[in-house]
Amino acid sequence: MSGRGEAQQLVDAFGRRLEYLRLSVTERCNFRCTYCLPGGCPAAAGAPPLSVEEIDRLVGAFAVLGFWKVRITGGEPTLRGDVVEIVRRVAATPGVRHVGMTTNGYRLRSIAGDLARAGLTCLNVSVDSLDPERFAAITGTPLLPRVLEGVEAAMAAGIPRLKVNAVLLAGTDGAEVDRFLAWTREAPVTVRFIELMEVGADPAWFARNHVPAAELERLLQDRGWSRLPRGEGEGPATNYGKAGHPGRVGIIAPSRHDACARCNRLRVSSGGRLRLCLFDRREVPLRPLLGSDAQRGALTGAIRAAVGAKPASHPVARGGARALSSLSAIGG
Repeated sequence: MSGRGEAQQLVDAFGRRLEYLRLSVTERCNFRCTYCLPGGCPAAAGAPPLSVEEIDRLVGAFAVLGFWKVRITGGEPTLRGDVVEIVRRVAATPGVRHVGMTTNGYRLRSIAGDLARAGLTCLNVSVDSLDPERFAAITGTPLLPRVLEGVEAAMAAGIPRLKVNAVLLAGTDGAEVDRFLAWTREAPVTVRFIELMEVGADPAWFARNHVPAAELERLLQDRGWSRLPRGEGEGPATNYGKAGHPGRVGIIAPSRHDACARCNRLRVSSGGRLRLCLFDRREVPLRPLLGSDAQRGALTGAIRAAVGAKPASHPVARGGARALSSLSAIGG
């Protein structure tokens, strides 16, 4: 069963084809990033995460509905001891041909090879600065060398697509950007700068730390980088390339007016709650339908029924803000 037939494909009320699932597998995180969990995350936060068997049934149902791209997120997904098995199950799902993961890189050094063998096709590693002191100030940990060793291990393991994510914050100056650009000259890595979103939790902090994506775009153009055409299945990033650089640079600007027009994703929380939009508080509990394979029909029906309520855009894209109770539970 391929899961990609037109009769199965989910299309929302605005004609957007939905094919990308972002699945949080834990709320826990061991970093304390200033823009996400500055106070840290308690070990027992939220409901127990979905089991491997529940995840298997969940992803299978989405694949039947035409979802071919799955990203495993958190919290920090590698804090789960069974994360390699989760990747293996997702990669083996009929119809799924792209399995990604977003990680802070803490355990990557020891498990990169296992993840590659399990079928991981894309890895995003959060590296918000290449300056050790600034990295520690942003993440609450002095672990930049360990994270970079994890990135090297992922390259050596041969994971096909490797991306480094850096949130644009005050202090991301030309010297910082140039360190990342030098990395793309040395290795086939994609560095993606993500514009800070105003989620409403602390407007004053946002005002002090927000850097418009347009500033980075001008800097890249001044340094001879050119915009690249979009490829199939690419996410929201606008990508740039430069001759002599095997790597490339991406910019994600979630607040732009057209950001939602290309949305092709749904999210499921670590506790099995379907969320149609990152900023939409409405959730559909799917966990009661994950107890057995016999519930597949009811599960796909519930997902289909929910999609009709997916909004045209989120409040940030409309110039507003929406506080998020737990970004780590939703998966970002």
